Amino acid sequence: MFIKKTAIILTTLFAVTGTVLSGCGSSNAPAGSASSSPANAAAPAQPTEISLYVTSSQNVKDFWNAVIPKFEQQVPDVKVNLVFTTSGTGSQPTYDRIMAAKQANKSSGDIDIYEDGLSLVTRGQKDSLWDTLSTDKIPNLSKVDPATMKDIANLAVPYRASAVVLAYNSDKVQTPPTNMDELYAWIKAHPQRFAYNDPSTGGSGDSFVTTALYKNLPADAIHNSDPSIEKQWDQGFVQLKDLGKYVYGNGIYPKKNQGTLDLLASGEVDMIPAWSDMVLDQTSKGQLPKSTKMVQLTPGFNGGPAYLMVNQLSTKKEAIYKFLNYVLTPEAQSVVVNSLHGFPGIQVSNMPQDVQDAFKSSASGFRAFNIGDLSKDIYKRWQTEVAAQ
Repeated sequence: MFIKKTAIILTTLFAVTGTVLSGCGSSNAPAGSASSSPANAAAPAQPTEISLYVTSSQNVKDFWNAVIPKFEQQVPDVKVNLVFTTSGTGSQPTYDRIMAAKQANKSSGDIDIYEDGLSLVTRGQKDSLWDTLSTDKIPNLSKVDPATMKDIANLAVPYRASAVVLAYNSDKVQTPPTNMDELYAWIKAHPQRFAYNDPSTGGSGDSFVTTALYKNLPADAIHNSDPSIEKQWDQGFVQLKDLGKYVYGNGIYPKKNQGTLDLLASGEVDMIPAWSDMVLDQTSKGQLPKSTKMVQLTPGFNGGPAYLMVNQLSTKKEAIYKFLNYVLTPEAQSVVVNSLHGFPGIQVSNMPQDVQDAFKSSASGFRAFNIGDLSKDIYKRWQTEVAAQ
């Protein structure tokens, strides 16, 4: 089984120091009546169409293209329209459209479900955009870690998770760094052999930069969205500016998560921060060399779930709940593991035993950063103080 292959990949590559019932009506009209005539029979009801907006990488698009048909086959009275844009294009226009529709009293703006990260869950909470979810509406929410749901006030469905790690060519790097100080030392000792992407274009570069800024801050700072904390970023920005002359191209920062993966695949660099699911996926497909391995730092880079938020103003809640309930089934979550190479959104104890075994050593290998809109200020300062140098 492919799932066993995934288990092998996860345990060997991931060196972490870390449904629905649909009713069918029937007519009992007597023979010969008008309603029994095929010409006058009621037309079959059209499925309810819901829209799912996603901004991410190609592997996530492949995931939805695999899961949506499975759902629609089981629940034919719901049709899911996927609206997908690649990461780096930015999800901000989608959020702005939801907000503008609300302010103009135009219902949902044709956006029913929106996928994004924790910062947009909390931002939407302030703007009162998201529907509050419960097991009464979505029974399979009971399979999700209650602590995760509490952290987001039941405003989203955490359907998959991943972590940013160090991906490296083990033929060139025998002893990878285990913390940020060791990583800085390695970068300076191996000039031009490390790369990270522009943080505004992909989560792996964002994670590297944010981890650098919070390296010497108190542990709970990664859950602080108060702008007053920004003055404590100064030391981190000085460090990032200094590293510029040692990274790939004396300060070239590729676009998107895939940009740095391409450099690792071509051998132009030996080490990058990368999303674990993308590394596993591309290694299994031969797009990255077999020598590619991963390690998590201590304390770890950021990671955590991707969330599905329900537009509070959508008029198609019943259909939406059916879809989200399916996404949290072991069947759909197995696609997360097998093809997306991610951590399941439901608790691992609800998954088959081989999946449980595969995640024993790796499911806690990340930290969850929740700094709200402060990321925007990070990007602005990084462009000015690091990229422009």
